[in-house]
Amino acid sequence: MIIVLASLFLGSPPEWVLGVGAGAGAVVAAVAVHAGIGLMPASFQRARATHRARWIIYVVAGAVATVALGPWLVLVLLGCGVAELTWRRATSRIGLIAGAPWPLVLAAAGAGGMAALCWTAFKVGALSYGGGFVILPVMQADAVEHYRWMTDGEFLNAVALGQATPGPIVQTVAVVGYAAHGLSGALVASIVAFAPSFGFIALGAERFDRLRSHPTPRAFLDGAGPAAISTIIGSAVPLTMALSETWQYAILALGAISLLILRRGVVTTLLIAAGAGALAALLGAPLPS
Repeated sequence: MIIVLASLFLGSPPEWVLGVGAGAGAVVAAVAVHAGIGLMPASFQRARATHRARWIIYVVAGAVATVALGPWLVLVLLGCGVAELTWRRATSRIGLIAGAPWPLVLAAAGAGGMAALCWTAFKVGALSYGGGFVILPVMQADAVEHYRWMTDGEFLNAVALGQATPGPIVQTVAVVGYAAHGLSGALVASIVAFAPSFGFIALGAERFDRLRSHPTPRAFLDGAGPAAISTIIGSAVPLTMALSETWQYAILALGAISLLILRRGVVTTLLIAAGAGALAALLGAPLPS
């Protein structure tokens, strides 16, 4: 289904279809803010009184990294986790794993071939700490700015399509794969993005309960978690900057009201925004290129 929709939006569709994508894509930034705000209170409550000052630092670091660092923000998430581990070790001498965190393998991906697509999809599947919106700036930097597989408008369409389907981030990376290498790219990207989480569950499910109560991974998550939440909210900045038409900002504002004030559902808001976009196109409003 997602492949059919991707081919429709990335081909030469009628203007009202482009309007559907432009309208739904316009509210994606509001969806990101809505998702992050929903996670913030529980994370703050879990922070102990002695941890709350550092919690604020991790939140600020994640937000700044999202806006300023783009594809390198994952390093900040890992750094916040390591910082909290180091602090706990220095103050309470809990046992920590020896050595540094697992290394990030840098891709020698050439000029955007299948290897580059696999690397992008792997990052999506392996580094989506705290939710899929965390990885959107990384995916956007690869798909739009670095390899130029798609435009900002097409990327927003991909995110909007994903949010309206089960498994939103895998669906989004499938559309990115389709834009890069057609049907084969969509299939490869989906498989590669899904593989890390499948591997984690298949190999480590019986150990997860022990890990959750172990002080070492708990401390790491206490640092990386707040940064990941602010990254979700911060992803709204590059997503908003990707909008190119004035009327899309109006739909974004209405979508934010729907989600954050009226408390409407994400899918309902996306569908209303898509309908507004189709209407705008039929009335002759300019469409994103």
